[in-house]
Amino acid sequence: MAGLKNLKKKRRVQVLALTTVALVLSVSLIGYAFRDGINLFRAPAQVMEDPPRAGEIFRLGGLVEDGTLVRGEGTHVTFSVTDGAATIPVTFEGVLPDLFGENQGMIGTGSMVEGTFVATEILAKHDETYMPKEVMDALKEQGVYQEPGS
Repeated sequence: MAGLKNLKKKRRVQVLALTTVALVLSVSLIGYAFRDGINLFRAPAQVMEDPPRAGEIFRLGGLVEDGTLVRGEGTHVTFSVTDGAATIPVTFEGVLPDLFGENQGMIGTGSMVEGTFVATEILAKHDETYMPKEVMDALKEQGVYQEPGS
């Protein structure tokens, strides 16, 4: 009888240990998968105040500054993004969204290279009144955003 009790206790400890190892492994794999998948949003003023570390991928958002959109050869485009407090030059190689334009809200994913944001993806508003929440909040914080129709 005592041998059966010890066997059950040993089995319970083994199951508990195996469950703990599986849980630790799962959390580690999830953390590893997210390490490159989470891109923090920053407004131009935030980038100037606290520059990102070298190679850090993040999302930059604001308004495309009037008069800065220059289309180069092929699909190369340069422009500046502003939140009213700071302006960041941007370069992008690719096809821009149809509604992308000057004085319009945008969010780009990329990294800073020698003071220029090198975008790998550009998102623009999807209709005439929409602006991404992060961009709207950053512009409101700088006192630049005005509600549509005002």
